[in-house]
Amino acid sequence: MMNLPLNIDFSGKVVVVTGAGGLICGAMARAFAQSGAKVAALDLNEEAVKKLADELKAEGYVCEGYKANVLDADALKAVHDQVVADLGTCDILINGAGGNNPRATTDNEYQHEAWEGCKTFFDLDPAGVDFLFKLNFQGTLLPTQAFAVDMVNKKSGCILNISSMNAYIPLTKIPAYSAAKAAISNFTQWLATHFAGTGIRCNAIAPGFLVSAQNKALLYNEDGTPTARSEKILNGTPTHRFVDADELLGATMFLCDDKASSAITGVILPIDAGFSAYSGV
Repeated sequence: MMNLPLNIDFSGKVVVVTGAGGLICGAMARAFAQSGAKVAALDLNEEAVKKLADELKAEGYVCEGYKANVLDADALKAVHDQVVADLGTCDILINGAGGNNPRATTDNEYQHEAWEGCKTFFDLDPAGVDFLFKLNFQGTLLPTQAFAVDMVNKKSGCILNISSMNAYIPLTKIPAYSAAKAAISNFTQWLATHFAGTGIRCNAIAPGFLVSAQNKALLYNEDGTPTARSEKILNGTPTHRFVDADELLGATMFLCDDKASSAITGVILPIDAGFSAYSGV
């Protein structure tokens, strides 16, 4: 059982979490289940979400795992129909699916520092960039189309997207990912406006730097010492530390609670250990 940062009762709510097979969104799914919600955990990795659901059900909570491709509108509609049959109509949607792609990442931070064999900006794979944009932007848009219809019919609900600190200030090496997350922030504000008359609120969180299985090798050497890139991050963060995945839960639960944040919509909330507040001087 997780030690939750807030005691919010989500009993009676159906919460759909995409990307729930991963570290961050898996923790979110668990937090909502422990808070009384009926959770639909969606991920392309069916084994991961089935395992999560089994663990939560064994602990007495309500959770079902579903294989879902967030880039397949027809498949998402089928998953939506199954979620409704199993748990009921959606009240809260967490759009957590997304990520970076090596094919859209440069080896060098600056063009003048290129070396022989280095993958520069001019070597970025167009197909890799296209996939990354689809995964992050369409991977948020399509689940929203599939599940927000329930909220429109109820005239209430909450959508929470996952942006990034990259959306504010792009990081070196990852131009496509930074731009895609900027699109998520913009889309969040668009959704908040579009759904303003329906009772649906839409916000986003912008996590700072987290250590995960995906990026651990980029942040730490084999001996456990920080890499040069990691040192840059820590030196640019006034608290001189990374963000823990569990530290996203308080803001997530707050923004999804209709009582606590009833007038909050169109907000992108940084959770970055102070990174965005520090000028470097």
